[in-house]
Amino acid sequence: MKSLASLSRFVGNTFAAWVVLFAVLGFLLPDLFRQLTPWIVTLLGIIMFGMGLTISGRDFAEVLRRPVNVGVGVASQFLIMPLLAVALTMIIPMSPEVAAGVILVGCCPGGTSSNVMTYLAKGDVALSVACTSVTTLMAPIVTPFLMLMLASEYLPVDAWAMFQSIVKVVLLPLALGFAAQKLLPAFVRAAVPALPLVSVTGIVLIVAAVVGASKGAIIQSGLIIFAVVVLHNMLGYLIGFIAARLAGLDLAARKAIAIETGMQNSGLAAALATAYFSPLTAVPAAIFSVWHNISGALVANILSRMKAR
Repeated sequence: MKSLASLSRFVGNTFAAWVVLFAVLGFLLPDLFRQLTPWIVTLLGIIMFGMGLTISGRDFAEVLRRPVNVGVGVASQFLIMPLLAVALTMIIPMSPEVAAGVILVGCCPGGTSSNVMTYLAKGDVALSVACTSVTTLMAPIVTPFLMLMLASEYLPVDAWAMFQSIVKVVLLPLALGFAAQKLLPAFVRAAVPALPLVSVTGIVLIVAAVVGASKGAIIQSGLIIFAVVVLHNMLGYLIGFIAARLAGLDLAARKAIAIETGMQNSGLAAALATAYFSPLTAVPAAIFSVWHNISGALVANILSRMKAR
């Protein structure tokens, strides 16, 4: 068990490298990895179940203890990123499928990677975890609503079906994981050290599947999509930091909000895009999965050097 925990820690610490590697493998071996496309929703459900195993009451107590801070984080997540996405689709020419995919990434909740990056940035980890938890629980309502409002001019959006899917692949696995903590505490304590390995495996397979299924589209317009993803992500960090500063939050909280804003649950975006739109719509999510783990580490390194006056 110790060797498995050590392997899990190693894989978790080298997460970005594994995402890049499997994105390349998906591109080089598309026929192999596109076979995983029907399993994307299942893989995401497994990842969310793992998140449920680690959520505690303390995460939600943080909401009651610092409602303003959490509110700033949630508002930044669900306002800054969707509006940035819309602005980018208006400024940079792209196909309707790609535009819908960019907006979908912006409308998704925060990703769990943001908690790790906040820790590396010497930011407020408790605030980051609380924001991730709250936006994830809000996602079944907020994400379909935002997509209906912002993306329906590009592609038809079935908000009700999307709501049902998010409940099934996000809320239900989260609830089962949380229930397992209470009903099988010994099993959960034994399983938690292996969770980074499970989560990383699920995410890299989702990325490889999307890249494999969309190789032709990536060859045709990959540079444009990559540019949009980089701008979306980096502007999210910057504007999130500024929003937290304007709200009067301390430096540690600003770091958390910045990273929480810029990093999305791109696995959920890929799953929804695959289920309701097209493989091309999932490409921004796949590229975001690769890029935001690289940029997150870089931004965390920069923020870690910032000291409160």
